[in-house]
Amino acid sequence: MDWSREEVEAIVADYLQMLTLELAGQSFNKTEHRRRLQGTLSGRSDASIEFKHSNISAAMIDLGFPYIRGYQPRSNYQALLGIVAEEQVRGKATLDQVALAAVQQPAVVPTQTDFKSVKSEAPKKQHRVTESTSPLLFKAVKRDYLEREAQNRSLGLAGEEFVVLFEHWRLLELGQQRLADRVEHVSKSKGDGLGYDVLSFESDGKERLIEVKTTTFGRDTPFFVSRGELALSQGVKDQFHLYRLFEFRKSPRLFDLPGALDQHCLLDPVTYRASFGYCSGPVKS
Repeated sequence: MDWSREEVEAIVADYLQMLTLELAGQSFNKTEHRRRLQGTLSGRSDASIEFKHSNISAAMIDLGFPYIRGYQPRSNYQALLGIVAEEQVRGKATLDQVALAAVQQPAVVPTQTDFKSVKSEAPKKQHRVTESTSPLLFKAVKRDYLEREAQNRSLGLAGEEFVVLFEHWRLLELGQQRLADRVEHVSKSKGDGLGYDVLSFESDGKERLIEVKTTTFGRDTPFFVSRGELALSQGVKDQFHLYRLFEFRKSPRLFDLPGALDQHCLLDPVTYRASFGYCSGPVKS
């Protein structure tokens, strides 16, 4: 059964309150929030509410916002949900302030002694599903916070330096001290126009060209790719790797997208906003 407008308004408002608290660094209890919601909803189960939270996460990504940790985005959400989410975020001045502060905050390279737990599985590319009648295009919000974060040079530089350390460790684990010592932060030493940030190596000495994209937020957060980076990934498929760092301030993790980026991600043809299936707009459920 589709959710009514009243139900959608209630759950979106509650989600935005939790997101505001999370971005402000304040604690909250998801279980308590869910129990309070059940009193205003029409007998919705815990599973139904959790699923809707994940739908809202996908809508927040479409709006250019980060999503709540633990509510992994689920696309193909109810069209009404997208409309309500857009309506409500425009009236949340505090959410705007904490989101902007979160994406613009300077970053430093975290102290990392154990790189064994850093690698993660990459999200899977999903097929787009769009609503056939008047798809909702999110253009009315003040700013794309994910794009703002992508422009945070301090965060980007810290992520690149982290990858230099990671690659040094990886090659040492392979018994390649000589190659480990040759890992180079090329965007710093040679400039950032090469289409990649870190020069590393395979165990046989073949060059590995690594572009680094860093986010403070979750694994499924979209990232932005330049035309030059896309062209390089297609031109030297056997050498190019995109390392996506996520949860950077909390506990850095990364996944690796080797080769041509368009085989892993959905690409907006204008901006090359790369995602794993969450920027297609809403559909009815």
